Amino acid sequence: MLEMPNPPLILDKESSIMDSDLLMSTTMMTTTPTINISMPEDMVFNAGHQLSIIVYSILMFISAFGNITVLVLLIKRRLRSPSRLDIMLTHLAIADLMVTFLLMPLEIGWAITVQWTAGDAMCRIMMFFRTFGLYLSSFILVCISVDRFYAVLRPLSMKEYRGKIMIAIAWILSALCSAPQSVIFHVDTHPIFSNFTQCVSFNVLSTSGEFAYNILCLLMMYAVPLLIIVFSYGSIYYEIFQKSRIKNSDRFRRSSINVLGRAKRRTLRMTITIVIVFIVCWTPYYVMVVWFFMDPEEAKKADILLQKSLYLFACTNSCMNPIVYGVFNLKRNKTDRNTFSFNTHYSDSKRKRTQNSRMENFSRESSKTICINI
Repeated sequence: MLEMPNPPLILDKESSIMDSDLLMSTTMMTTTPTINISMPEDMVFNAGHQLSIIVYSILMFISAFGNITVLVLLIKRRLRSPSRLDIMLTHLAIADLMVTFLLMPLEIGWAITVQWTAGDAMCRIMMFFRTFGLYLSSFILVCISVDRFYAVLRPLSMKEYRGKIMIAIAWILSALCSAPQSVIFHVDTHPIFSNFTQCVSFNVLSTSGEFAYNILCLLMMYAVPLLIIVFSYGSIYYEIFQKSRIKNSDRFRRSSINVLGRAKRRTLRMTITIVIVFIVCWTPYYVMVVWFFMDPEEAKKADILLQKSLYLFACTNSCMNPIVYGVFNLKRNKTDRNTFSFNTHYSDSKRKRTQNSRMENFSRESSKTICINI
């Protein structure tokens, strides 16, 4: 059975450990029944659990602060001048907050207790939400990419209600993709260590069924969103490249205004950066997942701390999105302030010149009047 620590895709956290432990313990009991059997390393608190607690705690603080700040700013902006992109970024912040306040505390508590102590119902509920925020984050990124595709290349065909429909579909698909988690996972007791209970997917799916489910999760959470994102932004830059080849024509100038406007360039760079961060954060982990699919025996030999670190690095994506948003908006605010200062200075200078001109004209007119009177 495939097994990686703390995965959003791989079904089990401890099932394969329980399998191997059962075989090992049964053999030992048969051959040397007087030997005391101690729990395996993965079933007791170890350095990997300590690493998870420390890193998840830091990530949770950073992600909570960043995403709450971004969410407040976006809500204030929506009250002034709502836009499709701001609405989608709001839902992205909500998805990241779900990861922050559901997945991360779950992993911290699970690392502290090692085994599952919250009961079967909570096991099923938390396994649903363990993947829901991750799915939603991926699908919202797809919505943003498609929205930018239409905003840049087909602005007249992108209606306001379509953005809301895409967001609704993202939430529905996230719920549908996460629903099997609450059916597959359940609380089970270790066959040898009767006092050790764990939230597992053991004895629910066949080997082929488990493999198919994991492939489906990999496709829906990473591969399919990535293809749509690459196609959307690839189409945008291909169109920009084609437009840039047209030299010294009215069509080029009009296209430059429509396709390469300052506001659209800024939002395009921001959304592309968010997507790049998503790819950078999650790709190493998914490479490891694919390795488990292709050669599980060799993959299991990889250092357990490396496996945990890859998933922890993937979870930093929830912290990076608000940072990217903040950097781009700080740049925009700085540009806006500079533009405002320049315009103010220009206006003041123009106003002073106008006043001086009026005074000079008034003096000349007064002189004329005095001369005439004299």
